[in-house]
Amino acid sequence: MGDDSEWMKLPIDQKCEHKLWKARLNGYEEALKLFQKIDDEKSPEWSKYLGLIKKFVTDSNAVAQLKGLEAALAYVENAHVAGKTTGEVASGVVTKVFNQPKARAKELGLDICLMYIEIEKGEAVQEELLKGLDNKNPKIIVACIETLRKALSEFGSKIISLKPIIKVLPKLFESREKAVRDEAKLLAVEIYRWIRDALRPPLQNINSVQLKELEEEWVKVSSAAPKQTRFLRSQQELKAKFEQQQAVGGDADGGDDDEEEAVPQVDAYELLEAVEILSKLPKDFYEKIEAKKWQERKEALEAVEVLVKNPKLESGDYADLVKVLKKVVGKDTNVMLVALAAKCLAGLATGLRKKFGQYAGHVVPTILEKFKEKKPQVVQALQEAIDAIFLTTTLQNISEDVLAVMDNKNPTIKQQTSLFIARSFRHCTPSTLPKSLLKPFCAALLKHINDSAPEVRDAGFEALGTALKVAGEKAVNPFLADVDKLKLDRIKECAEKVELVYGKKTGGAAEKKEGKPVTGKTPALSGPGGDKETKDAAAKPGSLKKAPAAKSGGPPKKGKPAAATGMGGAGAKGKKGPETKEIFESELSIEVCEEKAAAVLPASCIQQLDSGNWKERLACMEEFQKAVELMERSEMPCQALVRMLAKKPGWKETNFQVMQMKLHIVALIAQKGNFSKTSAQVVLDGLVDKVGDVKCGSNAKEAMTAIAEACQLPWTAEQVVAMAFSQKNPKNQSETLNWLSNAIKEFGFSGLNVKAFISNVKTALAATNPAVRTSAITLLGVMYLYVGPPLRMFFEDEKPALLSQIDAEFEKMQGQTAPAPTRGISRHSGGSGDDGEEEEQEDVVNDVVDLLPRTDIGDKITAELVSKIGDKNWKIRKEGLDEVTSIINDAKFIQPNIGELPAALKSRLNDSNKILVQQTLSILQQLATAMGPNIKQHVKNLGIPVITVLGDSKNNVRAAALATVNAWAEQTGMKEWLEGEDLSAELKKENPFLRQELLGWLAEKLPTLRSVPSDLLLCVPHLYSCLEDRNGDVRKKAQDALPFFMMHLGFEKMAKATGKLKPTSKDQVLAMLEKAKANMPAKPAPPAKASSRAVGGAAPAKFQPASALAEDSGSNTMESKPDAKKAKAGGPSSKAKGVQGKKVLSKPNLKEDDDKSGPIFIIVPNGKEQRMKDEKGLKVLKWNFTTPRDEYIEQLKTQMSSCVAKWLQDEMFHADFQHHNKALAVMIEHLESEKDGVISCLDLILKWLTLRFFDTNTSVLMKTLEYLKLLFSLLSQEEYHLTENEASSFIPYLILKVGEPKDVIRKDVRAILNRMCLVYPASKMFTFIMEGTKSKNSKQRAECLEELGCLVESYGMNVCQPSPGKALKEMATHIGDRDNTVRNAALNTIVTVYNVHGDQVFKLIGNLSDKDMSMLEERIKRSAKRPSAAPVRQVEEKPQRTQNINANASMLRKGPAEDMSSKLKIMYRTYRIQNRNMGSHSETAHTVPREFQLDLDEIENDNGAVRCEMPALVQHKLDDIFEPVLIPEPKIRSVSPHFDDMHSSIASTINFVISQVASGDINTSIKGLAQIDEVLRQEYKVEVMSGHIDQFLIATFMQLRLIYNTHMADEKLDKDEIVRLYSCIIGSMITLFQIESLAREASTGVLKDLMHGLITLLLDSRVEDLDKGVQVIRSVNLLVLKVLEKSDQTNMLSALLVLLQDSLLATASSPKFSELVMKCLWRMVRVLPENINSINLDRILLDVHIFLKAFPKEKLKQCKNSVPMRTLKTLLHSLCKLKGPKILDHLTMIENKNESDLEAYLYRTLKYSMDQSGSKADKDTEKGASSIEEKASKAKVSDILAEIFKKIGSKENTKEGLAELYEYKKKYSDADIEPFLKNSSQFFQSYVERGLRLIETEREGKGSIAGSTGISSQIEGTCVPASTHTVSSSIGNTNGEEVGPSVYLERLKILRQRCGLDNAKQEDRPPVTSLLSKPAVPTVASSTDMLHSKLSQLRESREQYQHLDLDSNQTHSSGLGNTLASPSSAAANIDDLKKRLERIKSSRK
Repeated sequence: MGDDSEWMKLPIDQKCEHKLWKARLNGYEEALKLFQKIDDEKSPEWSKYLGLIKKFVTDSNAVAQLKGLEAALAYVENAHVAGKTTGEVASGVVTKVFNQPKARAKELGLDICLMYIEIEKGEAVQEELLKGLDNKNPKIIVACIETLRKALSEFGSKIISLKPIIKVLPKLFESREKAVRDEAKLLAVEIYRWIRDALRPPLQNINSVQLKELEEEWVKVSSAAPKQTRFLRSQQELKAKFEQQQAVGGDADGGDDDEEEAVPQVDAYELLEAVEILSKLPKDFYEKIEAKKWQERKEALEAVEVLVKNPKLESGDYADLVKVLKKVVGKDTNVMLVALAAKCLAGLATGLRKKFGQYAGHVVPTILEKFKEKKPQVVQALQEAIDAIFLTTTLQNISEDVLAVMDNKNPTIKQQTSLFIARSFRHCTPSTLPKSLLKPFCAALLKHINDSAPEVRDAGFEALGTALKVAGEKAVNPFLADVDKLKLDRIKECAEKVELVYGKKTGGAAEKKEGKPVTGKTPALSGPGGDKETKDAAAKPGSLKKAPAAKSGGPPKKGKPAAATGMGGAGAKGKKGPETKEIFESELSIEVCEEKAAAVLPASCIQQLDSGNWKERLACMEEFQKAVELMERSEMPCQALVRMLAKKPGWKETNFQVMQMKLHIVALIAQKGNFSKTSAQVVLDGLVDKVGDVKCGSNAKEAMTAIAEACQLPWTAEQVVAMAFSQKNPKNQSETLNWLSNAIKEFGFSGLNVKAFISNVKTALAATNPAVRTSAITLLGVMYLYVGPPLRMFFEDEKPALLSQIDAEFEKMQGQTAPAPTRGISRHSGGSGDDGEEEEQEDVVNDVVDLLPRTDIGDKITAELVSKIGDKNWKIRKEGLDEVTSIINDAKFIQPNIGELPAALKSRLNDSNKILVQQTLSILQQLATAMGPNIKQHVKNLGIPVITVLGDSKNNVRAAALATVNAWAEQTGMKEWLEGEDLSAELKKENPFLRQELLGWLAEKLPTLRSVPSDLLLCVPHLYSCLEDRNGDVRKKAQDALPFFMMHLGFEKMAKATGKLKPTSKDQVLAMLEKAKANMPAKPAPPAKASSRAVGGAAPAKFQPASALAEDSGSNTMESKPDAKKAKAGGPSSKAKGVQGKKVLSKPNLKEDDDKSGPIFIIVPNGKEQRMKDEKGLKVLKWNFTTPRDEYIEQLKTQMSSCVAKWLQDEMFHADFQHHNKALAVMIEHLESEKDGVISCLDLILKWLTLRFFDTNTSVLMKTLEYLKLLFSLLSQEEYHLTENEASSFIPYLILKVGEPKDVIRKDVRAILNRMCLVYPASKMFTFIMEGTKSKNSKQRAECLEELGCLVESYGMNVCQPSPGKALKEMATHIGDRDNTVRNAALNTIVTVYNVHGDQVFKLIGNLSDKDMSMLEERIKRSAKRPSAAPVRQVEEKPQRTQNINANASMLRKGPAEDMSSKLKIMYRTYRIQNRNMGSHSETAHTVPREFQLDLDEIENDNGAVRCEMPALVQHKLDDIFEPVLIPEPKIRSVSPHFDDMHSSIASTINFVISQVASGDINTSIKGLAQIDEVLRQEYKVEVMSGHIDQFLIATFMQLRLIYNTHMADEKLDKDEIVRLYSCIIGSMITLFQIESLAREASTGVLKDLMHGLITLLLDSRVEDLDKGVQVIRSVNLLVLKVLEKSDQTNMLSALLVLLQDSLLATASSPKFSELVMKCLWRMVRVLPENINSINLDRILLDVHIFLKAFPKEKLKQCKNSVPMRTLKTLLHSLCKLKGPKILDHLTMIENKNESDLEAYLYRTLKYSMDQSGSKADKDTEKGASSIEEKASKAKVSDILAEIFKKIGSKENTKEGLAELYEYKKKYSDADIEPFLKNSSQFFQSYVERGLRLIETEREGKGSIAGSTGISSQIEGTCVPASTHTVSSSIGNTNGEEVGPSVYLERLKILRQRCGLDNAKQEDRPPVTSLLSKPAVPTVASSTDMLHSKLSQLRESREQYQHLDLDSNQTHSSGLGNTLASPSSAAANIDDLKKRLERIKSSRK
C-alpha cells in the first residue's frame, strides 16, 4: 500500500506516465474527469497532455487502455490543440487498438478516428487507415475498412476522399479472409450510395461472382440522394440546418436546397487507373495496317479497338497511331474499316481526354470530309469519334478546320458538319463561345439555311438555334440581321427545343454539370465529367495558347488561302462566296480568250493591240480602259482580257505611255472583275519585270497590290518574290521587296509564308547591290513588327556588319505597333474583331518559332552523359552539366527529343551542392529558349520540380529558379502549369519561401491570363492556409494573390471553398474575400494583349521576368487585417494606436501594427525607369483618362505594392476619404526624412494624387494641395527635374483643379503651378496650360490664361510654344469668349505680352475681329496710363522700412512670384534647421540683420490671413507694376514714376528673379543672375536689393551645389554651359560684394554656406579640366577675398569659425578644405587692427568657446595637424594684443566658462604680453601671418627677387609675381630691382612698371591692407582685390589666351554704357574715358572681365532674341532694373562711344 500512497500524490499527467498500470489507470480516470470539466478549449492545461495522448491509446494494459481511450476521446473532442496529435494517435489506434479482442476498445478507437475527422483532420486519419489496410493482421484491416465506411456514411464523400479508397477496393476483394471481403462489399455499397455508376468502371475487373453480388446489393440502394449526417466543426451552420430539417421530419424541399452541398459529383474517370497501351500494340501492327488485304488491316484495327476500350489511358506519344488511324479513315476504301478506325479514334479520345487534344487538329478535317459516306453505321461511328474528339479540345482550336469544310459542295458533309457544330455548341457556355467564334460560324451557317438541300437547311437551323440558346439573343442577333422573319422564327423554334449539357439534369455523373463544388481538398472529385470541364476551361476565349499549336502548321500546310487567313479569313468566306469557289480557273486557250475578249471589247481596239505605231497602241489602250471601266463584275472575262494585254508586244512594250496604261488596266481588271490566280499568273511575270522601271514602276506596284487584293497577299507575294529573285535585275528585286514591305503593312501579316520570305530575304541580304540589301532590311523591319524578336534568330549567322544594320532596323521598330490592315481580308469581313487579329498575331509568332531550323540533340544525350550527371562526385556531375550546356549552346535551336535528359536534370534540382542546382536552373532556362514552345511537353516532368526549388533557403537560388520558371512560362503559356494537381501540391508544402515565391509568381501571371484551367480551384484551400501562415511574407503574398484567383474563379466558388475551414479561419478568410471582391481586377482585354505582343514579339510575357523580382505584383492588396485593427485602436496619433492596439490584437498581428516604424517609401533600384519603359512599351496602361477607371487604380496599386509600405498603401486605396487624409498626413510627416524614397516613387505618388483630384471631398483636396506645395518645394531644393512621364501624367489633372469654384483651392493650385516651374521647364508647362484653356469650365479657362500671362511675364516670350505667334493667336481667340472673366484674363495676358514685346504683338496675333481689336487697344492704353496715377503713399519711407510690406506684397501677388519668396524661405528654413543641428550657436538673435530676420519670420509665421485681401486689386496693380521695372517704354511714359511707389511690387519681383537663380535650368539661372547683376551695377537701384541679400546668396550657393552635384556629373551637358554659369555667378557676386552696404547684410549662416560652396569649388578638380577652368578658379579666389573684406566682419569671423569646426568634425571633409578655411581666418586676423571696433567680440568669443568645447586639449593632441589650434591661438593672441585686459569683459554670452579653456588661455596670453615688449609681439604676429615676410627673413634677397621675376615671366603666375614684387618693394623700399630688369626687353620693363603702378592706384584707392594671403593653395598670396566698381583693373593674363585686349575693351565699353557706369559718381574709380583712351594703361584683361563680358554677351543675345530695336532711340534691357535715363541721352552716349571706339582702333593700328 505504501507504493500506492506514493503515486497517489503525483499530479495527473505524471500518473498517466507511471510505470504501474494502476497508477496509469487512475491517471486516465482523473484525466477524463478533468477533460470533461475544462470549459475553455484554449486552456493551457490541454498543452500538458499533447505528448501523452498517444500513450493513452497504446497502453500495454488492456484495462488501462480502455480508460485511456475514453480519456483520449474526451481530449480530442474538447481540446483546441488536439489536431496536432492526429498522426501519432490515429496510427496508434490502427496498430494497437483495432487488434484488441474487446469490442469496446475497437468502438472507442473508431470514435476517436471519427472525432479527429470532425475536428478537420480527415486527411491524416484517412492516410493512417489506408496504411492499416496493408497490415498483415486481418482484424486490423477489417476495422480500418469499417472505420472508413462509417466515416463515409456519416461525413459523406465531400469530406472523405474516395479516390484512394476506390484504388485499393479491388485488392480487398481479392483478400483470402472472408471477413475482409465482406467488409469490402459493405464499403463498396456505401461508396455506390454516394457516387452511383462512377464506381462501376474501377470494379470492372473483380471476380464476376463478387461483381454480381455487388450489382444485386446496388440495386437495393435507395435512389434518394444521400446526406451528410455528421458535420465538421466548421460546418456548424449546416448542422443546424440539418437538425432543423430532422425536427420538421426531413422536409423534402429543404432537402433539395443543400443537396448540392452534400453530394459532390464524382467523375468516374478520376477514379480509374490509367492503362499503358502503346507497348501492348501487336508488334507487326504498323505493317499490317498498311497491308493490301483488308482482312489483315481489320485484324490490326481490332487489336487496337480492344486496347482502347480501357476507359483511362496512360499518356504517351500516340502521334504515329493517330496518323495511321487517320489514314484509314481518310483513304481506306473499305467502309467497314473506316467505321472501325473511327471507333478506335473515339476510344483513344475518351481514354486520353485532354491529352488527345494535340492530335485533334490533324484528325477533325479528315473525319468531316469522310461524312460524304452515306452508310448509317459509318456515319454513326464518325459522329461518335468527332464528338469524343471535340471534348478533348476547344471549339476555338478546331474552328478553322470546321469552317473550311462548311463550303464543301457535298450536302451530306454540310449537313453533318452543321449537326456537329450544333452538338458542340451544346457543350459551350457564353464565355467559351465569344463573338469572335460566333461570327464566322454564323456567317457559314447562314449559307446553309439558304441551301438547296432540305437536310442541310434543317441542320443549319438546329446549329443556329443552339447558338442562340447558348450565347443568348444579344450576342447572336447582330449576325442574323439579314435573315427573313420565317427563317428567324424557325431558328428560335429550334432554340427552344435545344437541351444544353449544362442545363439538363441527367442521371449520368459525367453529364451532370451543376453541383460541382469542387473543394480541392479531394483531388478525386475535381472534375465532374473531367473532359468537359477542362474542355470548357480551355475553350474560354483567351486560351489561345493551344490554338496556335494545333494550327501553326496551318497556312503553309494548306494550299487554300482561305484557310490561311486565320479566323478573320474564315469569317470572310461568308461574304466572299463566289470568289473562293472560283479561285482556280482553268487555263483558257488563246483562241477562246480572243473570242471572249472580242465579245466585250470594241473591234478597233483588238486590231490595234499589236499595231506598229505607238500612238495607235495608246489609243487602243484608252479604249480598252474605257471598256473595262464600264463592264459589270459578272460579265468581265478577266483571263481573256489579261491575255489580250499580254499578247505581242505584251510586256515588251517599248513606249512608256502605252506601258503605263497597260499596267493601269491590269490593276482595274483585278479590282473590278472576279480575278483568279490563273489570270494573275498571266500578268505577274510582266509586272515584276516592270516594277523597277523608273516610269512604270509605280503603276506596276499598283497592279500588284490590286492582284494581291483579289488573290490574297500570301499567294501573290510568294509568286512575286520568287519571280523577282529568278531574274538578275537588282532594281526589280529591291523594288519588289519595297512593294512587299508596304503591302504587308496594308494587308496585315496573316497567312504569309514566313519561311519562303526568309530564304528570299537571305538571298537579298547577300546581294552585291546595296539597294537590294537595304530593301531587304526594311522588309525585315516590317516583318519584325508582326513577328517580334524571334525573327532575329534566323539571321544570327549573318556577318556582324549586316547584323548590326538589321538590329538597328529592329531597334527603330521597337515600341511601334503593327498597323491595322487596311486592305485584303478586312475589306471583306468587315474587320474580324480584335480576337481575330490577336489570334492571327499569335499565329504568326508561333509560325515563325516553328520554322526555326531545329537540331535533334537526342543522340548526343548518351547514357554515359546521363550517368555523369548522376555521379556521386560533384565534380563529375558538374562536368556532365557543362557538357549539356555546350551541347545546347552549339545547337542553338533544338527539337523536343532530349532523351533521358529530363530525368537526369530533375535529380540535379535537389542536388546538395547549390552551385550545381543553379547551373541546372540556367541549363533549363537555356533549354526553354532553345526548344521554344515545344518545351510544353516537359512542364510536368521538369517545370514543376523547378517550382519546388522556389522553396530553397538561399535567395540567389530562388531568384534563379524564378527566372527559369518565367523563361519557361514565356514559351509555354500558363495553361500547362495550371492544369492538373502539380501546382496545388507544391502550394500545399508548408515551406514559407516556396509559398511566397509561388504566390508572388501566380499573382504576377494570373492577371495577364484571359482564362485558366479549372484545376486552379485545387490551389484555393492551400491559398487559404497561406492566408493564415505564421510567416508574414507568405500572408502578404497570399493576400496579394487573392483578387487574381477570384478574378478567374469568381467569388462564389472561392466562398464555397471556405466550407472546410475552421469557423475562426472561415470568418477571417471570408472578410478578406469580400475585400478582394472590391479590388478584383477585370480580366485582361484582348486588344491590349495584341498590342503588347506586337511589341514584345513572341512572348507577351517577356517584360514580366524583369520586373517580377522588383515588384511582386501583389499589388491588388485588399485591405488586410491591419485595417480592422486600426479601426479598433483608432487613437488620434499613430503612437496611441500602437498602444491601444496591442490590447486588442492577438499575437500574430502585433507585428503588422509595429511595421509602421519602417520607411513608407521603399527604394527599388531602377524601379522608376522600369515603369517608364513599361509605359512606353505599352506593357501597362498609359496614365491618360477623363475619369479614372478601375483598371488604372488597380494598375497603380500593383506598381505601388513593391515600393510603398503595405499599411500606407491600404490607407491610400481605402474606400473612405478619411483614410486618404491619414495617408496624406503620414506622407507630409515623412516628406523631409525620406527624400530619396519620395523621389524614387515620385511618378506613383503624383499619379495617386491625380486620383485624389477626382474625389469630391474638399478636405482631401486641400490636404493634397498642401502636400503638393511641400513636395515641389522639396523637389526644387533637391534640384530634381520632373521627367516627361511624371509631368504628362500629373500636370493636366492639376490644371483641371484651377477651375475649381473655391477661391482658396484655385490659389493653391496656382501656387503649385508656380513652384513646378522650378522643377520643370516653363516652356513645357506652357503647352499643358495652353491645353487647359480649351476646357469647358470658364473659371479654368480664365485662370489658365492668367497663368500664361504670368509665365510670359516671368520667362519672356521664349516660353510660348510651339511658337509665340501660334500661342498668341490661340490666346487671342479668348478675347471674344462669352464669359467676362475669360475675356478679361485674355486681354490682361495679351497686355502683359505687349509689355514684354511691344508692337510686335499685333503682328503675331494676326487678324482679330474689329470688336476684339478695339477692346485690346483700349486695354493697352489703360495699362499704359495707370502707373503714374499710382498712389504716392510711401514716398517718405526709406526703402529698408518697406521690408515687411515687400513680404506681404509678394504673398499677395498672384503672378509667378506669388510664392517664390516663400519657396526660398522654405529652403532657408531647412538650412537654418541644419545649422542649428550643427552647432546650436550659429543662429542667435544677433546673427541675422534685423530687417531680414523680421522678413523671414513674417513669412514663416504667415498664416494665410494676409492673403485674403481682394485679389482683383492686386491683379490690376500687378500688370503695370512690372512694366516700369522690367521694360522701359519711353514712347508711352514720359515721367518716370516715383521709385518708392513700386517698392512693394519690386520686392516680389526680386523674390521671383532670385528664385530663378536657383533654377535647375542653366539658362533660367543665367537669366536671373544677369538681371540681378544689372540692378547691382546701377547705383540708384542698388538699394532695392537691400533685404534680399541672404535670399540671393542662398539661391546662389544652392546653384553652386547643383552644379557640383548634378551638372558636372551630367555627361550630356555641354561643359561650356557650366563655365558660363560659373562666370555669371561669380560675376554677380563680385559685383555684390563690391557694394559694402549690401555685403554687410549677409548673415552668418548664409556666409558659412557661401564660403563652404566657394571653397568646395576651389577644390573641385573637375573644374580645372574645363576649358576655362583655371580662369574660373582665379575668379573664385578674387571673389573669396572680396567676401572676406566686404561682408560684416563679425558674421564673417563667426561663419569661418563654425565652418572650421564643422570641417574638422566631418569625417568626409578633406584636410585641404580645413586648410583653406584657416587661410581665410589668417586673412581676417591680419585686418583685425582696422576692424576691431566694428566687431562684436562677445559673439566671436562665444564661437571660440564653442570650438574649444568641441575640441578639448586631449582631442586636439590626438589630431595629426596642430595648425587649427595655432590658428585659433593666433586669433585670440591678436584680440588680446588689440584689446588688452578689456577682452575679459566680452565673455558675457558664455553661460558656463569652465566648459572650455578659453578664459584660462586669455589670462595666460595677457600675462605673457605684459611681460614681453609690445613691438616684439607685434612682429611675431606679423611673422605668423605673412608668408612673404617669413621668406624675406630667412632667404637671401637676391634669391627672393629671382623667384619673383621668374613668376612674372611665366604665363600662369605673372599676376602673382607682380603682387609679390609690389609687396617686396613696399617692405624693403631700398631694395634694388634694377639688375633684374636690365637684361630684359623694353616691353617687359614697361610691363612690370605698369603692373606695379596699377596695383598701387588700386591699393591706395581702396585703402586696403597690403600683403595678401591667397585662398587656394595653388596660387598662394595672389588675388589682389579689384577696385570697387572697376572691372578691368586687375592684373594677370587670361589663361594664356592670345586675345587682343581691344576685344575686351570694346565689350567693356558696351557693358559700362549699359550699366550706367559712365555717368555714375564714384570716388575711387578712374574715369572710364581715361581708362579707355590711354594706351599706357596695362591692357591685360582680368577674369572678372571675362565674366562681365560673358554677361554682356548674354544680355546682347537676349536683346536680339527679343527683337529689340536699338535704332529707335531706346535702350531696352530685359533685366530687372532699367536705365531710366532719357532716351536722347542714351542715344548720344552710344554715338559718343562709337567715336571713341574708332579712336582706340586707329591708335592701336
